[in-house]
Amino acid sequence: MTNNHSKHKNPDHQNGEWDVADSKNETGSTEAAAEQKNETGSPEAAVEAVEANLDLPVEVSPQQRITSLEEELAGAHDRYLRLQAEYQNYRKRVTKDISTARFLALAESAMPFLQVSDYLNMAMTAAETSDNLDAIRQGLKMIMGEFQKAMNELGIEKVNAVGEQFNPELHDALAHEASNDIPEGKVSKQWSCGYKLGERLLRPAKVVVSSGPAKAADKQEG
Repeated sequence: MTNNHSKHKNPDHQNGEWDVADSKNETGSTEAAAEQKNETGSPEAAVEAVEANLDLPVEVSPQQRITSLEEELAGAHDRYLRLQAEYQNYRKRVTKDISTARFLALAESAMPFLQVSDYLNMAMTAAETSDNLDAIRQGLKMIMGEFQKAMNELGIEKVNAVGEQFNPELHDALAHEASNDIPEGKVSKQWSCGYKLGERLLRPAKVVVSSGPAKAADKQEG
């Protein structure tokens, strides 16, 4: 009898303990929920939570604002002075580079003609002290060869116009004259040749242009 009573009592006792524990847990949860509701439910708490999440600007006094603007202005002025100094240095470097490039270009252009100048001086001395015309003639041919070599080194090309169709872009017409041999509009004579550097004209050729056969009236006047 005792054992049976014990068997029936123990489950009831355990169930009672479980009921008490569950009641305590429910009570704790209810109290925590109530506290949380009280904390977040009040208007002041809600406003504080919103303000904490917002990045609101901090109010500054007029004097602080003036001080901040003065610092920004000083920084901008310092940057301007640095840029101005850098620009002046850049201009000086560019001016120096241009001057150096101009000198090198002039030196490169002048070098081929120095030998021609030496040969001209030698020819002048020979002409004053010698009567040998053949030697002088040979010297002049040598000088002309050196001169042409110098022109070729610079890329300068002669423009020979005799017999060519008159081209105002390459030729400078000094006169027109009748010719029975050369068709009208073609160059009959060349007083001085022209020169080109690449595709650019350095100097036009000075020419006389044929006007074709002489007319009957011109022949009678002649």
